[in-house]
Amino acid sequence: MTTLSGKIALVTGASRGIGRAAALALAEAGAQVLVHYGRGAADAEAVVKRIRAAGGRAEALAADLEAPDAPHALAKQTRAIVGDRLDILVANAGVSKGATIEETTIADFNRLFAINVRAPFFLVQQLLPILGEGGSVVLVSSLAARASVGALSAYAASKGAIDTLVKHFAGELGVRGIRVNAVAPGVVETDMSQFARSDDGRNFTLAIQALKRIAQPDDIARAVVFLASDEARWITGDTLRVDGGSRL
Repeated sequence: MTTLSGKIALVTGASRGIGRAAALALAEAGAQVLVHYGRGAADAEAVVKRIRAAGGRAEALAADLEAPDAPHALAKQTRAIVGDRLDILVANAGVSKGATIEETTIADFNRLFAINVRAPFFLVQQLLPILGEGGSVVLVSSLAARASVGALSAYAASKGAIDTLVKHFAGELGVRGIRVNAVAPGVVETDMSQFARSDDGRNFTLAIQALKRIAQPDDIARAVVFLASDEARWITGDTLRVDGGSRL
């Protein structure tokens, strides 16, 4: 049984979807969890209440990660709660935009990279003073970073950047005893993947997967807990595909 007893974790975008599932799974494994949200205050508080009801410890933190200074503000809030120690960072918050090359606007492109790439980069930077020996950073990549799965070129580029950051972060932070990895989901039944709820979307998803069902957020959350735990103590600089065997 994976245990994170005594660990402190920050999960961004934890009010719903994969982030919510990761926050709940980390708490179930024994971690104290900081539940970050951008706009879903009520949803984030519901996650906190559920964790506390089960005997865990949790707090909600707000920051709009599209803003350039948001990672700095979120790191400051985190330090105010946990002091000088954070064990786990799950940089899950992200946005998607389905659009052809012709349809993609500069505003769309900038928002994708601001939230999906700039925010986790600078959040790691700002949290380094309290991430120490044995710390684990888990970023969120995507199937789209390695395979063409629709009109997602700008989004895919942002997730390709995550795969690159994982290797460079891991190489630079290994000397401090900090591991850095990513999970790369395929299609998951979340608000971001409304596509999977249509008949056409479901049929397409099942056709590209070896495992014939639609992924649920908890399928990804369990991989996050593994990478955050000591069971993955010799894994760093890797992107773990958690996609049911998509595009084999």
